[in-house]
Amino acid sequence: MEEPQRRIRALHTASTITVYQAYSPEIGVPAVRRGRFPAAWKRDRMTWIKPSFLWMMYRCGWGTKAGQETVLAVEVARDGFEWALRNACLSSYVRELHSDRSTWQSGLKRAPARVQWDPERDLHLRPLPHRSLQLGLSGEAVRRYADEWTVSISDVTPLAREIRALVSSGDLDSAARLLPQERPYPAGDELMAHLRP
Repeated sequence: MEEPQRRIRALHTASTITVYQAYSPEIGVPAVRRGRFPAAWKRDRMTWIKPSFLWMMYRCGWGTKAGQETVLAVEVARDGFEWALRNACLSSYVRELHSDRSTWQSGLKRAPARVQWDPERDLHLRPLPHRSLQLGLSGEAVRRYADEWTVSISDVTPLAREIRALVSSGDLDSAARLLPQERPYPAGDELMAHLRP
């Protein structure tokens, strides 16, 4: 079956969805220890969460990029994640979805969340023809994410390193078996119609 061009694929349960972020150890280590983001974590900037493990690996270079050495799996309440989607605006103007550019721009300024659809990645971190969701949170959404929606935070840096080593050695089957079991997230039109061209 052909993969849809834009779809949320994620590790999820009946009540949670797992998203990924990467930080310096100064933020990542205390976040894992406390299960909450520490005071050093900036609430006044946009924070991007990614349901795709491999897209996060592409972004942080398997946890090797400066300031992104600690890869976090953040389990988030689905009702919070879906609140963010309902209140999100696409980060770029799409003629089929927006009545005009100025309406989109004013919506983007007001929205506490924004959505980008970026190419999904394979185990070699090469782009695939279909896209994955990146969800940017700001203002009220950042506060809710940190204080209400976060269920748990775990360090998946060792997993990233193990998968990367297997890919480097050419053992793609073993690497694929270690990947989080991401499946289509049940997001219907009422949640996604304003975010999918």
